Amino acid sequence: MKAAILKKLGKPLAIEDVADPSLGTGEAIVDVVAAPVLPYAREVFSGERRYPIELPIVPGCGAIGRVRAFGPDATHLNTGDWVFCDPTVRSRDDALTPDITLQGWSARGDGGLRLARHFHDGPFAAQIRVPTENAIRIGEIEATDAAKWCALNTMLVPYGGLLASSLQAGETLLVSGATGNFGSACVAVALAMGVRCVVAPGRNEHVLADLQRRFGERIRTVKLTGNEDHDREGMRAAAGAPIDCVMDLLPPSATTRTVRAAVMAVRPYGRVVLMGGVGMLGGDGLDLPYPWIMRNDVTVRGKWMYPPEAVTLMTGLIRGGLLDLAHFDVTSFKIDEVNEAVSHAAANGGPFRMTVVHP
Repeated sequence: MKAAILKKLGKPLAIEDVADPSLGTGEAIVDVVAAPVLPYAREVFSGERRYPIELPIVPGCGAIGRVRAFGPDATHLNTGDWVFCDPTVRSRDDALTPDITLQGWSARGDGGLRLARHFHDGPFAAQIRVPTENAIRIGEIEATDAAKWCALNTMLVPYGGLLASSLQAGETLLVSGATGNFGSACVAVALAMGVRCVVAPGRNEHVLADLQRRFGERIRTVKLTGNEDHDREGMRAAAGAPIDCVMDLLPPSATTRTVRAAVMAVRPYGRVVLMGGVGMLGGDGLDLPYPWIMRNDVTVRGKWMYPPEAVTLMTGLIRGGLLDLAHFDVTSFKIDEVNEAVSHAAANGGPFRMTVVHP
């Protein structure tokens, strides 16, 4: 089969013919129809992001495809089923603290690296081998719609945080990083879940205006000034009600002051979920006052990725007409053009924009 291979950091992906993946018990083989190219893929492939990946590797993170084959332990999959290939692979030998790897993308800790050595290659290839539970059915779709269904890959990340926060319909949510790729997706998902309104702070006035145009009165945009106290009061004023939950999705380039301005806008007894990249490349830590957390009974938690059931739940939001994939503008490339796709994704990684390759 044809595949794109990262052989050395900082070098273009090589397009080569490689052996088809072989099937084992507890696994499925999926014919890849569309795979998203993440906006920061070039940073991963160059080594700038310092992800712990072992080369050579067929990269990629998530895909839409059709089941080709499955092992004897599968009881619901059928050949030809449309599935989302969930890149979040969990070890099976410790249900309480499973190791996690993002197949074809990154691993966490020694256990994650060991897991990644088996589920090593990602979806920039004609076929991918995944754990049975990671081939998650999404129902019948038209092949021409596969690229737009790659939006699952973006929306599932903030959805995991929203589920972890126990977000309720009718609550007020603040999305820190709302003008970014994951942040804007978080806005769309939260509104689909029935929040009262979303406070969307940011510096990019064009994106803020676009969010307002897309979602109307339930979006409360706030132009950030860089003054922590002033920005915090601006967010609270825009909400028009106590802020029940803050979701942080800011990238590594953001300052901890920007994170703290939003986090400390939450009401007493509120919740904060940290899912961004601040501090991943060094710099100051997030200095939250102990007395403020304790006396206000604020819950602060981290969340990485999403639970397995999130894919099925989000498919329900889409099928029910609550979450519209038409928000996403897709640019497609053939697998032979994967390096052009990586460059395009880097230059066009704004809200509701997707770059997709078709192996």
